[in-house]
Amino acid sequence: MDIVVKGRKTEVPERFRKHVAEKLKLEKIQKLDGKVISLDVEVSKEPNPRQADRCDRVEITLRSRGPVIRAEAAASDPYAALDLAADKLEARLRKQHDKRYTRRGNGRISAAEVADHVPGAATLNGNGSVVHDEEPDSVPTKRIGSLEVMGEGPLVVREKTHVAAPMTLDQALYEMELVGHDFYLFVDSETKEPSVVYRRHAYDYGVIHLNTDPMVAQAGADAPGGALGG
Repeated sequence: MDIVVKGRKTEVPERFRKHVAEKLKLEKIQKLDGKVISLDVEVSKEPNPRQADRCDRVEITLRSRGPVIRAEAAASDPYAALDLAADKLEARLRKQHDKRYTRRGNGRISAAEVADHVPGAATLNGNGSVVHDEEPDSVPTKRIGSLEVMGEGPLVVREKTHVAAPMTLDQALYEMELVGHDFYLFVDSETKEPSVVYRRHAYDYGVIHLNTDPMVAQAGADAPGGALGG
């Protein structure tokens, strides 16, 4: 099979014909399509000066026992247009080759091999039934700070421990304003118990006091804790 190069309303220099033979390698084309009958390359020129960047056009036509494959491109010179058209032709030949390869069934894998080639695919046993992953016997437990968390559990972003001297309510309000927070945890100097002051609406404040009761703590050791509100 030879490559036929012709010009439409333009002369085709011998140098360009040699470039066509170097660019369109017949061995490579026949490897992708072994039933090629003819390969034609047509060069044309656009006389419009407004299209100077695309004045040279190259069209490649490949005829075989299958469908005709065409690829064309335009550029500022015929060599660049040929390179673009040749790349398009090769891409379309590879696409046709892959289609034929798939239709023939080459490269197919058995159902037992699907799990090895397809991520996330179900695993089949010898009878063709789906094999389910075994669930763990127990929920994993991990420790986050001072908490023992089962499974995913709550997300503890940060844990802090502060050493604080007992103070009055007025001093706690002053410290809260000083640090610019909406609440402040302190130890009440009168009760020696932990307390929280917090900002409400406008310039109003609230305070929560905790009183330790051994009887309540013992009774609620195995029960969920309550919520504090202000």
